[in-house]
Amino acid sequence: MFINTAGGITGGDHLRWGADVAPGGKLVITTQACERSYRSTGDTAHVEVDITVGNNAHLDWLPQETILFEASKLDRRLTIHLDECATLTAIEAVLLGRDAMGEEARDAQFSDTWRIYRGDRLIHAEATRLTGNGSERDGLSLLRGCRGFASVLHVAASPDKAEQLLSRVRALHPPGGLIAASANGERLVIRAMARTGLALRKLLVPTLIELTGACSLPRLWHL
Repeated sequence: MFINTAGGITGGDHLRWGADVAPGGKLVITTQACERSYRSTGDTAHVEVDITVGNNAHLDWLPQETILFEASKLDRRLTIHLDECATLTAIEAVLLGRDAMGEEARDAQFSDTWRIYRGDRLIHAEATRLTGNGSERDGLSLLRGCRGFASVLHVAASPDKAEQLLSRVRALHPPGGLIAASANGERLVIRAMARTGLALRKLLVPTLIELTGACSLPRLWHL
């Protein structure tokens, strides 16, 4: 369990996390609470995560949600190196402001970059960016006014296994909801949105249980 002893991130902070999973090992990484990105007076905060997963090992990267405060600026980068027979379940979820305070953090700035490698091959790359523009928040093809969103990636041992998991995940969520899944080769990718943090977590918890190496979640994730 990673612990940010500062209680949150603010402009100019630079955090680096790292881990190595030994061959044949299983590792679950989570956080003690939702991470908070506080208001910045100018500088951007940076968070870098770099993890290596050995042969026949599995990693569950399960940090709790990141809450973006008004006027926050956060740049986050996730890099994971998988050995040829390693598997992975990873999530990053974001909440725009605090539900209880009625916040929307409409001017928050956020950048999130993922790079996942299988050996020397780049097998998954994605980037999310919020610039504080209202069109990003309200557009029907973007957040549709939702205040919470998440990306989930599962890298399976084979394309057949990814397809099997895709069927199980889709069975959890009726069509037309604010969560969708697709499989491409060994990768299963899930996107979810919700109006509130609680609604988002209700979408994510059963989905993650299907994908984790232990078929369960850390206690801190329980509703």
